[in-house]
Amino acid sequence: MLDKLKSAFSTFVKKTLTEEKLEDTISDLNLLLISNDVAMETADEICEKIVESFKDEEVGLLSSTQKLLYETLEGIITDLLVPKSDINLIERIQESQTENSPYVMVFVGVNGTGKTTTMAKIAYYLKNEGISVVAAAADTFRAGAIEQLSHHMNNVGVKVIKNQYKSDPASVAYDAIEHAKAKDIDVVLIDTAGRQVTDKNLMKEIEKICRIAQPDLKIFIGDSLAGNDALFQAQEFNKYIGIDANILTKLDADSKGGAALSIANETKKPIIFIGIGQGYDDLEPFDPEVFISNILGEE
Repeated sequence: MLDKLKSAFSTFVKKTLTEEKLEDTISDLNLLLISNDVAMETADEICEKIVESFKDEEVGLLSSTQKLLYETLEGIITDLLVPKSDINLIERIQESQTENSPYVMVFVGVNGTGKTTTMAKIAYYLKNEGISVVAAAADTFRAGAIEQLSHHMNNVGVKVIKNQYKSDPASVAYDAIEHAKAKDIDVVLIDTAGRQVTDKNLMKEIEKICRIAQPDLKIFIGDSLAGNDALFQAQEFNKYIGIDANILTKLDADSKGGAALSIANETKKPIIFIGIGQGYDDLEPFDPEVFISNILGEE
């Protein structure tokens, strides 16, 4: 996991130590980052910050150069990954319980990212924290979507509010929220069609869902293996509805790791969880320090 991005930084440090000036290897690092799924803008930002950190210094003359380079990279990557405001999901839900209304989360993402499975993982996680949950099958477009969500939610013991295919997705979300209010349920999880971001009609539909549901949290589900495609998807959803947080799936299979850096930096929103397997308990809170350690190692 993350081996290629780790190798990119390691190669940069080792090569820099043999060069007279840091700038001589910056272009190589930029290409290495882009080839490992780091967006061009994010790669440029990392490289610019490195140059700025060592401005007017000749790296070869510095003491403990390797340690200094890794410390610099650690600081830069930390700035990219750690948002100005973090999200503690459990605390936010507990705070909302005093308002006599359910905490509403909308999940967005394109087909194949693991969105429905991730919703079930979140439901499982919340139930283990003593929080009651109901789900809304607001993907009324894709054949089998309602059955898929029902299957997963049945496995974790969560009721699904649903309607017929081709019915209004926003009305399903509304019904789920009203059900939660009537039954004193803490959280509503709203599924949406795994839409392609180029489909403007479907994107407008999710705008309507958010307008009706007034979610507390709009979560983008991104496939870490999709690389820059995942970044483009996040940017488009952010443009249409203003996402609040990210969850990255399949991080256990991602040897590159650049998608996490890019999505966190380009959306300026936190990664709150990562998917690390197919089980309902294969969901972990995202820990920037662990991620940074994995890509920089113990050099």
